[in-house]
Amino acid sequence: MTDLFGSYETGGDRFFDEVFDPEGRTRPHYRALVARLRELNRDDLDRREGIRDRIFRSQGITFTVYGDRSDEGVERTFPMDLLPRIIPADEWGHIERGVAQRVTALNRFLEDLYMGEQAAVNDGVVPRWLVHTADGFRREAFGIPVPHGARCLVSGVDLVRDVHGVYRALEDNLRNPSGISYVLENRAAMTRVLPVVFGRQRVRPVDHYGPSLLRALREVAPPAAGEHPTAVVLTPGMYNAAYFEHAFLARQMGIELVEGRDLVVDEHVVYMRTTRGLERVDVIYRRIDDDFLDPVVFRPDSALGVPGLLSAARAGNVTIANAVGNGVADDKAVYAFVPDLIRYYLGEDPILPNVETYLLWEAEQRAEVLSRLDQLVVKPVAASGGYGMLIGPHADDEEIERFRTRIEADPRGYIAQEVVSLSRHPTLVDHAFEGRHVDLRPFAIAGETVEVIPGGLTRVALRKGSLVVNSSQGGGSKDTWVLDESAPEPEDR
Repeated sequence: MTDLFGSYETGGDRFFDEVFDPEGRTRPHYRALVARLRELNRDDLDRREGIRDRIFRSQGITFTVYGDRSDEGVERTFPMDLLPRIIPADEWGHIERGVAQRVTALNRFLEDLYMGEQAAVNDGVVPRWLVHTADGFRREAFGIPVPHGARCLVSGVDLVRDVHGVYRALEDNLRNPSGISYVLENRAAMTRVLPVVFGRQRVRPVDHYGPSLLRALREVAPPAAGEHPTAVVLTPGMYNAAYFEHAFLARQMGIELVEGRDLVVDEHVVYMRTTRGLERVDVIYRRIDDDFLDPVVFRPDSALGVPGLLSAARAGNVTIANAVGNGVADDKAVYAFVPDLIRYYLGEDPILPNVETYLLWEAEQRAEVLSRLDQLVVKPVAASGGYGMLIGPHADDEEIERFRTRIEADPRGYIAQEVVSLSRHPTLVDHAFEGRHVDLRPFAIAGETVEVIPGGLTRVALRKGSLVVNSSQGGGSKDTWVLDESAPEPEDR
C-alpha cells in the first residue's frame, strides 16, 4: 500500500508544521488520525472525496469569487480538504482566552467611542485623527445604544502561527465576519466522510452555534421588547456572495430571513411585512454594510437598506447587530493599537501578540519600509478578502514600484508587516499529502458574556507556496477539531 505521507516534506526550520515536528515525528494529538489515514489507499480517498463533493453540491454550499478586473462573480462550491486540523485542549484554552480578551477590549473601545467619554482617544492611546479618518468610522453612530455594550456581537479574529508555533493576531473582523456556516457544514460533512476517525476522537461540538447566536441576539434586544423579542437576519439578497450563509444562519436560529423591502419603519419602530400584517422587529442581525443600511442616513441610492432604520435604533426601539461604525476598530492601522487598548481597558497584557506592524505616516518607519518593500507585506487599511496586497518576496519590480508610489501618495492608507511564514498543514493534492499554509479564524459571540466557538474556520492556501488563504482568492478550508480531554473515551468501533 502506498504511504500517502511518503513524499511529504515538513517545514523544517522554515515553517511550523501542524502535524509533524522538525524531525518528522507525528505530534501526539495527530497520531491516531495519521495512523488511520496511512491505512487508506488512493481508491479510499477518491471515494471519500466523492462523498464530500456530493454533500456540498446537494447542500448548495457555495460562495462567489470576484476577479480584480470584473464585477461578474463566479459561484463555486467551497473546497474542504479531507484532512482536519486538530487543536489540543490546552492550546485551545490559550486561543480562547486570547480571543475573548481581544473582543472584550474592542467592545469597550467602541462603546466608549460612540456612547462614552472617548477616554482612549482623549488619553492618546489611539490618535484622534487616526480614528476620525478610518474608513469605518461613522459619526452617525454616536448616541445609538447597544445593550451590554456588545457592539461586536459576532467577531472573527484571524490568527496565524509563526515559525516558532506562536499564535499571533493578524486581523480583526468586526463588521460582518463570514465563514461560520462553513465551520458547521465542514463538521457535518466530516462525520460522514471519515466517521471512524472522527468517532475515535473526543472532539468538542460546534452545532450549538445557532442557539448561541440567537441567545446573544435576544440578550441585546431593547428593554421594551419584553421577554420574547423578535430577531431577523437582514440580507442584501440572493446575489450577495455570502447569501448561502445568511440563509443558513436564519435556518439555524429558526428566525426570518428578510431583505430591506420586507421591513418598514413607522414612528421609529421597525416592522416586518408578513401575511398576517405588520409584526414588530426588535433585533436585526444585518449582513449589509453600513453604507447601504439606511438610505436616509447613508447612501441615498441604496435599495438594499431600510429607510429610517437608524432613527429607530437611536430611539432605542431596535438593536442592530453588529453595531454601526464597528469598522473603525478593524481598520488595519487601528489594529496596531489593539494591544495598547487591551492594557488600557482591561489592565492586562495581551495574550495573543500582534504581527509586527509599521505605520507609514511615521517618517522613520515609512523610510525603512520603502527600503525593504521586497521583504514585507503591504496592505491597504480598508480592504478585505486579501485584495490589494503586496507580498514583497513574491512580487516583481513593477509591482513593488507601484506600491512605492501608492504609499508615498497616501501613507495613511497602508500598513506594512513583517512576513509571517504561516504554519503548514498536510493537504490532499493529487492523491498525496503536501504542505499548504493555513490560518485560523475563531468566531466569538458577545452578549452578556463572550463565548468563543471551539475551533473556527481553518483556511488553506491551496496554491503551493501561497500565503493568501482567503476563499475569495482561491483558498479552501479544513474542519477544525478541538479536543476535549475531559470527555469520556469514545468506545472502540
